[in-house]
Amino acid sequence: MEYISTHSKTLEIIRAHNFKVKKGYGQNFLIDQHVINKIITGANIDEHDLVIEIGPGLGGLTERLAKEAKHLIAIEIDKSLIPILEESFCEYPNVEILNQDILKTDIAEIITANRAKRTKVVANLPYYITTPIIMSILEGNAPIESMTIMIQKEVGQRIKAAAGTKDYGALTLGVAYRANAEIIANVPRNSFVPRPNVDSIVLRLDRLKTPPVKVKCENLLFKIIRAAFEQRRKTLLNCLFNLLDLGLSKDELAIIFDGCGLDANVRGEDLTLERFADITNAVKERINR
Repeated sequence: MEYISTHSKTLEIIRAHNFKVKKGYGQNFLIDQHVINKIITGANIDEHDLVIEIGPGLGGLTERLAKEAKHLIAIEIDKSLIPILEESFCEYPNVEILNQDILKTDIAEIITANRAKRTKVVANLPYYITTPIIMSILEGNAPIESMTIMIQKEVGQRIKAAAGTKDYGALTLGVAYRANAEIIANVPRNSFVPRPNVDSIVLRLDRLKTPPVKVKCENLLFKIIRAAFEQRRKTLLNCLFNLLDLGLSKDELAIIFDGCGLDANVRGEDLTLERFADITNAVKERINR
């Protein structure tokens, strides 16, 4: 049997259906079995799992997921791909194809309707909306155990960045608060048709049951983090004073920083999640006085 995810089979399907690749949807179809093997192994799927695949495209990864999962729901925004997918997977009773926008899809409702005990997300994410998809799932209330995702290498580096590096930022901290991240594979651009202009990375995010830090106000934590990186070359104190309406003077903020053992000239890019939590709790306490 020839897999869908080969160069020849992919081109055959495209020609047979007169399919036009849409750059607006970031369509790059995976044709590398070695990479797919790593995704399948990294996702650690078994016969008890509900798997939600985002952006199945022509079904190259879908084909392998269908053989591993109890139930596979593939969510595809491009309606012109739906008949292709339905034709390819008409003999798979455990595969369901949905023509929906993942950012408008209620994943929690899907999980509840399927009475799933364990749900995993697997995806070759479109690069133009990678971050919104990741954060909408991590911030949502759907009981997702893990996400194994193909993303632009640059975004993967930002997620895994260390404090004090140029890639470190709000995305790094937003993910770290909600998940453990592990790099599964580096993926060269010649693993796709059409070939993208960037290299990719496969990342597994394991959802944390509880955040690694305790904060008195989660909303305030992320307001502070966003402010810190909105003007990342400025001191954190100035960012908080200029960008947030905390009702605190610069002198009060300086007292807070001193109480946290931080220099008033420190920048947000040099602080770990734990230090941001310290500042958040101290600010919250000061505001509530």
